Amino acid sequence: MTQPSASAHPPHFQRLHHIAILGSNYARARDFYVRILGLRVLEETHRAERQSWKLDLAGEGDLRIELFSFPNPPPRPTRPEACGLRHLAFAVADLDAAVAYLVAEGVPVEPVRTDELTGKRFTFFKDPDDLPLELYER
Repeated sequence: MTQPSASAHPPHFQRLHHIAILGSNYARARDFYVRILGLRVLEETHRAERQSWKLDLAGEGDLRIELFSFPNPPPRPTRPEACGLRHLAFAVADLDAAVAYLVAEGVPVEPVRTDELTGKRFTFFKDPDDLPLELYER
């Protein structure tokens, strides 16, 4: 491993810029993130040469998600303890209302738990490709 020079400084990360998600079925993933989760479409681009879509989505505040599609993407290795990104967590003001909404939309939600370190309540659900998503009460 190379050592940084004495004049090198780590970058100053200001905030998370975006989250990129690759769906196996573009129409199904688009419906889930737009209709069910309520994210706004900022831009939708079809890239014919790559047989792929890129959908830029926005939530409240700085929340930005890029939803991609590619032909025949490899499956996620395991859930959720595969090496790499474990899950995405969304902050919500009213966890019970968010859970009730998802259940009414036919989205299975795990039982609500309490974070033993923060005392905050949270739960998990999955997107159409089994990506673990978390709701975390503010």
